[in-house]
Amino acid sequence: MASGTALIYDDEMTSYKLLWDNPECDIEVPERLLSSYEQLKRYHLLERCVHVPVREGTEEEIMLVHSSEYLEVVKSTQTMNEEELRRVSGNYDAVYFHPNTYRCAKLAVGATLQLVDSVMSGKVCNGMALVRPPGHHSQRTAANGFCVFNNVAIAAQYAKRRYGLQRILIVDWDVHHGQGIQYVFEEDPSVLYYSWHRYERQQFWPLLRESDYDAVGQGKGKGFNLNVPWNKVGMGNSDYLAAFFHVLLPVAFEFVPELILVSSGYDSGIGDPEGQMNATPECFAHLTHFLMQLANGRLCAVLEGGYHLKSLSESVCMTVKTLLRDPLPQISGEMAPCLSAVESIQNVRAAHKPYWKCLMYEVPPVKTAAAIVSKADAHLLPISVQVEMEMNAQELKTLVSALDAELVKEERALLSLQNVVAILDKILKKKVCNGIAESSLASVSTTFALKHCFDFGLQRVLCIVVGDVDLELDLDDGKILLMNICQKQQTEKTNSKYHISLNWREDAERNNFFCAVLGFILPVAYSYQPDLMIIVIGPNRSLGINGISLLTCLLQGLAESRILVVIQDTEIKLVQSVAKTLSGVPAPDFGAYAPASQENVLEIKRLRNQLQQEWKMLRCSVRDWIFGS
Repeated sequence: MASGTALIYDDEMTSYKLLWDNPECDIEVPERLLSSYEQLKRYHLLERCVHVPVREGTEEEIMLVHSSEYLEVVKSTQTMNEEELRRVSGNYDAVYFHPNTYRCAKLAVGATLQLVDSVMSGKVCNGMALVRPPGHHSQRTAANGFCVFNNVAIAAQYAKRRYGLQRILIVDWDVHHGQGIQYVFEEDPSVLYYSWHRYERQQFWPLLRESDYDAVGQGKGKGFNLNVPWNKVGMGNSDYLAAFFHVLLPVAFEFVPELILVSSGYDSGIGDPEGQMNATPECFAHLTHFLMQLANGRLCAVLEGGYHLKSLSESVCMTVKTLLRDPLPQISGEMAPCLSAVESIQNVRAAHKPYWKCLMYEVPPVKTAAAIVSKADAHLLPISVQVEMEMNAQELKTLVSALDAELVKEERALLSLQNVVAILDKILKKKVCNGIAESSLASVSTTFALKHCFDFGLQRVLCIVVGDVDLELDLDDGKILLMNICQKQQTEKTNSKYHISLNWREDAERNNFFCAVLGFILPVAYSYQPDLMIIVIGPNRSLGINGISLLTCLLQGLAESRILVVIQDTEIKLVQSVAKTLSGVPAPDFGAYAPASQENVLEIKRLRNQLQQEWKMLRCSVRDWIFGS
C-alpha cells in the first residue's frame, strides 16, 4: 500500500519576472513560490514529505495538449529582448514573457508529471507540486492568464496514455475559470472537470459565456464538465462546502475516479485581491480531506493562482498537512451558504440532472486509531492501530463514581464501560486521535461517555446511533446532537433540531447511502460543528460495512478527526474496516453507486423540509429559501 506525501519544488521556477510596467500582470511574482516554500519549512512540513526531483517536460509531452506552432513561439522567447517580449506578450490575454519563461514552463510541466509518476507508481500516496507558471488557462495555441503550458491538462493526458487510466477527476478550486482545461476535455468522458469560479454573470475575467453552469460538455463529454459560477464576491467556507456536498462529491463518488488532479489555486481564499472571497486556509484542508476519500487516495495537487502571500502560503500548508493525514483544524464561520451560492448550486444540479443518478432527486495528534479487540483478533488490524487493553479496575471505579455512583454497583455495566472509557480518555487527552471500543451494553457506555465528555469541558458532541440502541438523554441544551439511523418506521415523527431519526433501508447489494451522508448528515454535522463525535453501532442495524465506513470516512473533517466508535455486537470485518478508515488507510471501494429508493428519497426530503430552517447547510435550492418553513 502506497504511503507518504511528495513535495516537488525547484528554486529555478522563480527565475522569471515582469520586466515592464503592467498593472494587469504585476501580481504574478516569484515570491508566490518562495513564500509558500518558506512557510512549509517554518511548519516543519518539508522534512515530513518525500522530495522528488524536478525534470523538464519534453516537447512530446507538451504537445499532448499544445500545438507545435505554439510551442515554437514560446521557445523563441528565450532569445528575445524586452521590446520583442512585450510585443509577443501583447498577442495574448494577461500574459508576460521573460527569457527564462520557457525553461520554467517546461519545469512546471515536468514537476507535475513527476508527481503523477510518483503517485501512480506507488512511491507515494499523494503529493503537491509547487510550480510556476500556472497552467489552467492556457489553450492549445495560446498563452492566457499568466499560464503558458497547461500543466494539469497535460498531466491528465499523460496519465491516460502512460497508465491506461479511464477515469480522471480534475478539481479546479482557483477563483478563475480554467477554460483551458475545459476546452481540452469538453468532449472527453474519461475526464470529469469541476470548477468553481468568480463569474458575476459573465462580468468577471475571462468573461466567457461557456463559464456558466449550463456548459456541461459536448458530444460524448456531456455531463463531464461541472461549472459552479459564483455571481457575487465574499463566498466563504460554508458556500464552498455546500458546493462540495451538493454538487462535486455526489458526482465524484458516482464517477469513481482512478486519479485526482487538483488545480490548486488559492486566489479563492480570504484576502486575495483577485478573488475577494472569504474562504479561510482551514477550508482547503477540509476540501482536500474529502477528495482523499476517492481514487484510493491518489491525489496530485498542482499550484495555480494565489496572490495574497500570507493567505496563499497558509493555504498551501493546510493542503500539505492534510495530505500528510494530520488531524483537520476546526473550520470557522456560520455554516449557512448564502442565497447566491444556493442559486448556483441549484442551477448546476438541474443542468446535470440528466447525466448523473445522484442528481435525479432533489437531495443533496497522529492519525492513529486505538482499538479494543480480543487478543486473538488484534493481528487482523492495520499495523498503525494501537491496541489497548481495558482501564485499570480501580482507576475506572474512581472515574465512574465521580459522575455516576450507581454504575459502580452494577458489575455488568462496569465491565461494559472498561473499553469505552479507556479509549475515550485517550482521545480527550489527545494521546490518540480516534478509536474503536467494544461494549456489551452500548447504551450504558455511550450515556456515560457523553457525561464524561462534558465533565472534561466539551461543549458539543455529535452522537450518531446506527441500529437499536436506546439512549435516554437530555437534548434541550444543544450540547448533544443525536442522530438515529434505523430501519424501523416510527409511528410518530418526533424529530427536533437536536434529535433526528433517519429511517433508512440500505440496498443489500449496492451502497445507496451516499444520498443520506452527502445530502443530509454532512450538512447538518458541519452546521453543528461538534467538539467530538461518537458513532454507536448496535444490533439490527440498517447499514452495512460499506455504509458505516463511508460515514466514518467523511465525518473525519470535523472535530479535529476526534471520533469514538462504540460497537455492541462485534464482527471482525466491521472492526477491520472502521479501523482502517480511522487510521488513515486510503478509503476502501464503497461499492457501485446506487440511486436511493423512493422511500429513502422521501425520507431525506421530509427531514430536509422539516429541519432546513434550523440547519441551513441543508439548503441546496432556491425553493428551500423561499418556501422553507
